[in-house]
Amino acid sequence: MDGLDWNAALAALAWQVDLGVTEAICDAPVNRYELVAAQPVPKATAVAVATVALDPAAAADPVEEARRAAAAATDLGSLRDAMAAYEHCDLKRGARNTVFCDGNASARLMLIGEAPGREEDAAGRPFVGRAGQLLDRMFAAIGIARTSPDPAGALYITNVMPWRPPQNRDPSAEEVAMMTPFLERHVELAAPDLIVVMGNTACSAVLGRTGITRLRGRWAEAWGRPVMPMCHPAYLLRNPEAKREAWADLLELKARLSA
Repeated sequence: MDGLDWNAALAALAWQVDLGVTEAICDAPVNRYELVAAQPVPKATAVAVATVALDPAAAADPVEEARRAAAAATDLGSLRDAMAAYEHCDLKRGARNTVFCDGNASARLMLIGEAPGREEDAAGRPFVGRAGQLLDRMFAAIGIARTSPDPAGALYITNVMPWRPPQNRDPSAEEVAMMTPFLERHVELAAPDLIVVMGNTACSAVLGRTGITRLRGRWAEAWGRPVMPMCHPAYLLRNPEAKREAWADLLELKARLSA
């Protein structure tokens, strides 16, 4: 890459992203097991560490700060701003966008997914890749669309995590705990009649349980609303035989919405 000007370097980077590159690596391997000599701790840092050790309350509690920020939001716009301003989740540092929502916020049905993927991170919207296209076809089969202006036939979509985890890994329990207060407030402000949780991460955040293949298709309750667990569309793409069960779950949703 020596001798490239700024525009040529940017074009080369864009070309690699189009090819599917998601991570940058060094020219030489890094020995993660190599011992690094201890560096002297600056006096100011040492004082700060000692202060936290003597007074645990001096250390910020990321979950409690998330609760305060979420509770202060009075509408979806201010909740989005509060989430974008939250600095305790390291996933934010590697994400292009804060993926907040898509669809009709007045919809009777709210869908909660897991976390953005590469396409969602680039677009700033949830469920826009292959899994999102399957999701749209699934709900269109029962007369529901995220683009519908009618709340009775509309879908409102969000994720537990607003930022993409590296290499699309599962979010950690700590990361989910940080963002759950924002998710609960999101549900309160959107006020849907029914909630669909897709995948184990969403089940963990909303229901406090995992094991989606065991939970799917069985109504539960969380935050004062009926909740239907379903398999994530990405799982259905990998396991097409599970689509029959997903269709049964969709019919159950349709019946509940019509009741």
